[in-house]
Formats: sequence, structure tokens, C-alpha cells
Amino acid sequence: MWGAIRHHGFLGNTVIVSDDAGQFRIGEHALCWVHSERLVHKLVPMTPDQRQAVDIMRQLIWWLYRDLKSYQRAPCRRRAAALRARFERLFKRRTGYVMLDRLLARLHRRKHELLRVLDRPEIPLHTNGSENDIRTCVIKRKISGGTVSDAGREARDVLLGLMKTCMKLDVSFFRYLGDRIGIPTQEPVPPLPHLIRQAAQA
Repeated sequence: MWGAIRHHGFLGNTVIVSDDAGQFRIGEHALCWVHSERLVHKLVPMTPDQRQAVDIMRQLIWWLYRDLKSYQRAPCRRRAAALRARFERLFKRRTGYVMLDRLLARLHRRKHELLRVLDRPEIPLHTNGSENDIRTCVIKRKISGGTVSDAGREARDVLLGLMKTCMKLDVSFFRYLGDRIGIPTQEPVPPLPHLIRQAAQA
């Protein structure tokens, strides 16, 4: 799919933000900070010193994350340079807890993907938005065990996509459906692409 998108010249300036799953490591890639920090959170320290090292490191990571969010609202070169230097100091720390130090070194090697936001402040720092978008589909699949046919799967995906899009545009999904199948409404609902372009310009 990504090959077809690039072949036709679409989304040329797009950044793909992912949880580091291999299938999403395409194009200009950025890493999700929430998933990256979760690797530190999942460590199982065995001693009080190790627990303290993990707690301190998690706090420092979230402080950096908070300042990256602040940078997004008012980006400038000087601040970007300071955040890069801070990233270097943070992820080159040696705590004495071998597993934590190895993980920090691993994350440091992904520096450019974690700090992509400094060059592209408009991108999200996490994948929560996209995960929320597909959560409804996943819950539906778990409850019903999937669909019987390809046509059913396509119908489900199309309607869920329309519903999520309407929610993001603050449009009533049922009013949208009623307008499209000819149920009289007080005011017609414009085409969704038109509303998306309006929202993007705003």
C-alpha cells in the first residue's frame, strides 16, 4: 500500500509515527514516546537501587516529553538544540542497572526517530490517536468473532471509518447517514472531504 502511495506521488511529506512495529517503519519514520517509555516501565528491578534508577529515569523521560510538547506550541532553533543536548545527556546516562543501561543505549540509537518532532513540530509524539481510531474495530471483532464475508468486513470498516470521521468533525453520524439516504433534515450535511479541508485550513 505504501509503495502504491509513493508511486502515485501522494503524501510525499508525511511522517509515519509508530510503536516500532516493523510494518510501519516506512518513509520518514518517528517513534511513539509512550511506547518507548513503556519499555522502561516494563523492566523488573530486583534491588532498591535498581528500582530507584528506574523511577528516576522514568521521571526524567516524562519531563523531557513534557518539554517536547511545550516546544511544539512554540518551536525555535535554540530550544531545539537545547532539547537535543538534553536527550544526549539523558540517554547516555549509566545507572549501574545493566538492563536499564542497555535499554537507554538502544533508545539512544533511535534518537532521530524520537526527536523527529524537533524538525516537524506538527506531528504527534504518540500513537494514541490512531490506536483510539482502530479500538472500536478491535472491540467489535473480539465480541463478534469477526465477519462472515469480505463484504461484511468492508461494510463494517467503511461505516466505522465514517463514524470516526464524523465524530472528529463534530457532525452527527446519524444525521449524516440520514442526509445521504434521503431522509429530510433541517440542514444538508456537506460532503466529508469538504469538511475535512475546512478543518485542516482552520
